[in-house]
Amino acid sequence: MKNKLLFILAFLTLQFSAEAQDQELFERWEFISEVDTLRYRILYPEAFTETKQYPLIFVLHGAGERGNDNEAQLVHGSSLFLNDIIRKNFPAIVVFPQVEAEDYWAQVEVERDTFPLQFHFKNTGEPTKAMRLLMELSDALAAERYTDQDRIYVGGLSMGGMGTYEIIYRKPEFFAAAFAICGGADPAIAQKYPKEFPIWIFHGEKDDVVPPEFSKTMAREINTHGGNAKLSLYPNDNHNSWDSAFSEPYLLPWLFSNKK
Repeated sequence: MKNKLLFILAFLTLQFSAEAQDQELFERWEFISEVDTLRYRILYPEAFTETKQYPLIFVLHGAGERGNDNEAQLVHGSSLFLNDIIRKNFPAIVVFPQVEAEDYWAQVEVERDTFPLQFHFKNTGEPTKAMRLLMELSDALAAERYTDQDRIYVGGLSMGGMGTYEIIYRKPEFFAAAFAICGGADPAIAQKYPKEFPIWIFHGEKDDVVPPEFSKTMAREINTHGGNAKLSLYPNDNHNSWDSAFSEPYLLPWLFSNKK
């Protein structure tokens, strides 16, 4: 791990290089369950072979990237996983699913009349269509022989951060670790998180869309109930704290170091 950390400084300068922007390396797929479809993009490791096992990570996008083009969900975060150094040192299967235009990852009602927006979380109710399909897709990919079932991860930003909190609640024994950026949830769901579950939470202190208090409360509640939440607050960031979070040099070394 020490040697892996040494290259991180170089990664920071290369993260947005031209080579790392080839999003077509993410293959286009559709997951179909009865009459419903979840579009997703998937990036396999270099020199991928089904005879080896790899970590599996799901990255959940925000509300602004919803749609059916199977492309917009790659706007934030994909360049991190396309970076040549990252791909070499952290070979993994990376999945970016996409929510349809009127759906949400999390079960939440949003009032958009004022800022910050008003959120009414109903995480303990029935899952949204997107969440149900995501859970089915995650089970299907986890069952592949080339997936390391002890190293499955999830993370997301804004609406995707909310979805991250919720899917951990709905599948508490499934993931090895998670990260949530500028999200939120009903703090009561933290009671169902596994003991010592590692999650890294990020938020901008100036966020006027999703209040940073959501992340502070979730970190506190997760730790109160025996989890292992790490909280990073960016004093000068507004809602786009994902830029800072995806630039954290220790994010992926930390994430992939966790096993069930």
